[in-house]
Amino acid sequence: MLVDFGTLTCINWLRTQPWTRAWAAAYRDDGLVVLGVHTPEFSFEHDVGLVRRAMRERGVDYPVAVDNDYKIWTAFDNHYWPALYFLDGDGVARDQHFGEGRYEESERVLQWLLGVERDLVQVEGVGVEAAADWDHLRTPETYLGYARGERFSADGEHHAYTLPRELRLNHWALSGAWAVERERAALEQGRGSIACRFEARDAHLVMNRAAPAPVPFRVLVDGSPPGASHGVHVDADGGGLLDDGRMYQLIRERDRVRERTLEIIFEEPGAEAYAFTFG
Repeated sequence: MLVDFGTLTCINWLRTQPWTRAWAAAYRDDGLVVLGVHTPEFSFEHDVGLVRRAMRERGVDYPVAVDNDYKIWTAFDNHYWPALYFLDGDGVARDQHFGEGRYEESERVLQWLLGVERDLVQVEGVGVEAAADWDHLRTPETYLGYARGERFSADGEHHAYTLPRELRLNHWALSGAWAVERERAALEQGRGSIACRFEARDAHLVMNRAAPAPVPFRVLVDGSPPGASHGVHVDADGGGLLDDGRMYQLIRERDRVRERTLEIIFEEPGAEAYAFTFG
């Protein structure tokens, strides 16, 4: 058995999914059982409907346990997304791996447990599942809630923020009437925006909405629409729609990777922003 811990907004888990799905399909007839375990990081990820939608979007066709109370996580003494545990026929863990990578070795472990030997699967992730451009990635994951937030460039008071004239690399800022809460920044009134100075091929933002209707947003890069460098959830003019809780890919750079300033503008309140991730 292969046990796969993940959560729907985790970029590291998303980038491992092409391999997990491929293994599930390639070795099903050899006796491999894959069990996904969805253990939420953010509060909105407890929504079972969102989990079901995320698994459909990923093309996951094996069982996924909803671990909202962290019981399975605790039983495995797990601490990571993603995490893979390789169990033999007696349920004994024979190997484990945390994070991305090590795909060839992991598949060889599966073959050893199943008693088979053949060519490894050929996998290439696309869209949000594409492997990161590690050679040009200089910006780390950045949380926007005060519990884990770092590098926040604030200019304002009483939640009425304005963007600074310049942002240093890997810093972020707000404009408008935002409440910076424990795990998120929430736009409470009127128009607002989030800006981030980053260097990476891909830029993503984990978002959810508090508004009853979807919230439109617009993405600018160095003050202009992204054009060909728009992400999966944005068009060339920078337009996007915050409809459900997920990780939104805003930018996939088609030109040379360099320092750039990303701004996400919301014309209406109701947006909740949790974390930037990069690839």
